[in-house]
Amino acid sequence: MNVIICGAGKVGTSIAMHLVAQSNNVTVIDQSVHLIDDIREKIDLNTVIGSASNPSVLKKAGAEDADMIIAVTLQDEINMVACQMAHTFFKIPRKIARLRSEDFLNPIWRDLYNADNMPIDLIISPELEVAKSIERQLKAPGAYDVVPFVNDEIELITLPINENCPLIDTNLLNIHELFQENLNKERDLRASIIGINRGENLFIPKKQDTLQIGDLIYILVDKNHVKRTMNAFGLNEKPIVKIIIIGGGNIGFNLAKDIEINHTDISVCIIENDKERAKIIADQLNNTLVLNGDGLDQGILDEANIKESDMMLALTNDDETNIIISAVARKNNCESLILVNNSEYNKLKDVLGISKVIDPRKITVSKILKHIHRGRIESVYSIGNNQAEIIHAQVLKSSNLLNKSLEEAEIPQGMRVGLIKKKDKIVIPDKSTIVEEGDSVLFLCLTNVLKKAEDLFKIRNEF
Repeated sequence: MNVIICGAGKVGTSIAMHLVAQSNNVTVIDQSVHLIDDIREKIDLNTVIGSASNPSVLKKAGAEDADMIIAVTLQDEINMVACQMAHTFFKIPRKIARLRSEDFLNPIWRDLYNADNMPIDLIISPELEVAKSIERQLKAPGAYDVVPFVNDEIELITLPINENCPLIDTNLLNIHELFQENLNKERDLRASIIGINRGENLFIPKKQDTLQIGDLIYILVDKNHVKRTMNAFGLNEKPIVKIIIIGGGNIGFNLAKDIEINHTDISVCIIENDKERAKIIADQLNNTLVLNGDGLDQGILDEANIKESDMMLALTNDDETNIIISAVARKNNCESLILVNNSEYNKLKDVLGISKVIDPRKITVSKILKHIHRGRIESVYSIGNNQAEIIHAQVLKSSNLLNKSLEEAEIPQGMRVGLIKKKDKIVIPDKSTIVEEGDSVLFLCLTNVLKKAEDLFKIRNEF
């Protein structure tokens, strides 16, 4: 597949790494010589220096033969015009754009984005996606990440293994038997450990592997069994009923809006430093307390009643400020979740004493990856610093898995099937499980075998 990526920043670089690893032909466009030099040092791909909104630059990048354009520059207008040029002059079939402006995302303009006006097939809003991700985490305190699959019926939860976990040094075979011990009573715990992050290493665990303190584990679980699963790993966190959001930008504002609609049992206070912005968001929120002031000011925090709060969310645009806010939260015996754009801070979260980190880049990349894979790929989520993906794929008549057991299908090394949704039932598969038409298969796949995994599900004659 021939893909043009507009923007050589962190998101563009992450997408390019994925695509090149899957043997796609990738060309990256950016106006910055420094960013282009940097990406060429990291990845073997084609590059063009110039504005992606310029037709001659797109042509130089191979737009006449491109299957897809992904516009993720820092400027919404360039991303929109690049998609327009790709459609009008080069007939590129798929067009994806990242848009940040609240105005461009306003529902009243939804009719703008179609083939007759602004031909964008998929719009990605990092701020909206991050707000949704945080909202999901509020429902599962103690989890590092919560991602929905299969119409929210199955969730991926990322759990830390700490000293309170009763399953430390227990091998996965025994944990699996523990989950299934009540199978005949229909109280089986439908949860499957599909990956472990240990230090910098992400791996698919074997039956004899054991859990260690400091591990991050990735579990696919029936949504109705999330609380029981977390209890099994010693995470008996109390429900979140009061939060303080530091930063009333697009993320903080949209999160508060979502909570007002979906979580009436959670009380929210936003602290925003800009007086005019504070007034704007206060006028648009109904049940959220909005305070104008510095989120590092103890007086403002006391006014927000931090002593009674369950969590502080540091959502400013400055990573360093967010890190300091997490220290202030710790001083006030309050849990924290912070936004970081520099992935290096994510690696240092334990050293810095940060309990939870959310990375907009990872969320944006995962959203885009769904529309890149071949085959009936329904949803994708990138994990482990792009080392692997959690994928939901549907089995069609043309799938190579059809009517085979998982043993007969010869699942490649580096791929682990976690759960299968069969009609109205979620099952934990074993080697004898037969894959049938219409099944939803959820699996972890290491990046280096993604192409093999796609071949199991792909639709004939695609591209």
